[in-house]
Amino acid sequence: MDFDPKLVGGLVCLLLVVAAIQKRHRFGRHLPLPPSPPKTQWLWGHILPPQRGFLKVEEWINTYGSVISIRQGRRRVVIVGRYQAAVDIMEKQGGSTVDRPRMVAAGDILSGGLRFIFTPGGERFRRMRRAIHTHLQPKAAEHYESVQMDNAKNTILDLLDDPDQYSLHATRYSSAVIQKVAYGKTSPTSATDPEIQQVRLSLHRLRHAMRPGQYLVDTFPFLKGIPWYGLELKQWHEEERKLFTGQLNKVQEQLDNNEDVGPSFGKHLLENKMEYALTETEMAYLTGGFFAAGSDTTAAAISLMILSAAVHPEAQAKVQAELDSVIGQQRAPTFSDEEMLPQLQAFILESFRWRPIVGGGLPHRTNKDMIWENLFIPSGTTIVGHHWAISRDPVVYPNPNSFEPQRWLNSQGKIRDDIKFFTYGFGRRACPGQHVANRSVYINAALILWSFRMSLNSSEPIDDMAFMGGMVPSVTPKVLFEKRMDEKELRDIIERYSEGL
Repeated sequence: MDFDPKLVGGLVCLLLVVAAIQKRHRFGRHLPLPPSPPKTQWLWGHILPPQRGFLKVEEWINTYGSVISIRQGRRRVVIVGRYQAAVDIMEKQGGSTVDRPRMVAAGDILSGGLRFIFTPGGERFRRMRRAIHTHLQPKAAEHYESVQMDNAKNTILDLLDDPDQYSLHATRYSSAVIQKVAYGKTSPTSATDPEIQQVRLSLHRLRHAMRPGQYLVDTFPFLKGIPWYGLELKQWHEEERKLFTGQLNKVQEQLDNNEDVGPSFGKHLLENKMEYALTETEMAYLTGGFFAAGSDTTAAAISLMILSAAVHPEAQAKVQAELDSVIGQQRAPTFSDEEMLPQLQAFILESFRWRPIVGGGLPHRTNKDMIWENLFIPSGTTIVGHHWAISRDPVVYPNPNSFEPQRWLNSQGKIRDDIKFFTYGFGRRACPGQHVANRSVYINAALILWSFRMSLNSSEPIDDMAFMGGMVPSVTPKVLFEKRMDEKELRDIIERYSEGL
């Protein structure tokens, strides 16, 4: 029998590759897991404090190393708490951490398996992700410049009328803009609109269901099959489904009536049904989930900018000196000024690092065995890039507890490109709406810092971590607003601000 030398050589190479993979796999299995702190409870494992548990995680990272492991019920969780480890594991190996752990209460029951944030890696996830990124990439985000400027103008007028409610004004801004991006809605929006309140209630319920240990079904998934279990979650899902499908149906009606509604994510999905192969309910949840998450986090980010300025008057003064030099007081800043305002950009970057909007990060799941610095992370492990602990990495961010915007500037006074902060998450799971969100934060920060000088009431205690839950809390820190020019002059400039857009 004759043998083809090329075929034999190919088989030998294949066997060598398989042997190498098996050897590496066996080698990895003999490496230790990331170190673990002592358990805080014998049955559950490691219990985090209900308030600001991220501080406890930081303490563990400082004691046990850059990457640690804890146990929560039956689930082992690996926490990545330093910058370089996050780059190596969560970014460079993003394909291996693209999955999500199963969340039965929040993902399966409350969301009906439809929410993008819980969708496991795979073909369905890739179709959803492609749909979002196609519409919300940086160039596409520029299409919403006029609505962002127009609503940022309203933020200044709202602050002039009622400065005590600054977080409510930020919520009105974010709700109006995200409604336009998601559904093309251009009618006036109030933070107290019933539809906005419904969406915020939906988000509150989601956060409730995501809390570790909140529902037994996350530890014992078989409970999902019991008809009487989780009736509250099932009812919430039905209300949410009706809300999201109703909102998208309004966009479909506009298209059916040939109304010129301008660009929106919902319109993009409906006009490209065949390309993305998503069901009507999947499209409704994809759009509704984007609206719900984006409105609250953007409002919290804008409020954080205000609080950062009030807590750090010296940093605020540097930004305002730059604004005065570049912009002056005859006009207000616009998007075209951004590149000429590095101090403002650095201020925003430092605010996100100083008090991360989502302190603990969101869980990922490894889809294959991983090795990092002689530590073994098995396939199927829940893994979290911990924003707060990473933000306190003294190697990358010296004096991490200090607010130092200059750390983001190079010797030429430009924004550095050799470091970053993971404000919007990691790898392929990074927030797809980040380009719209960044532009919203910039234009609001620019206008607010140009218009007002912010300070604290020294007689009241200040909670400078108030906006770290990814949402605007019911009670917000008191901030004082002092107009930086004559009020009539300021109103005149702002009222003319978006004319001609």
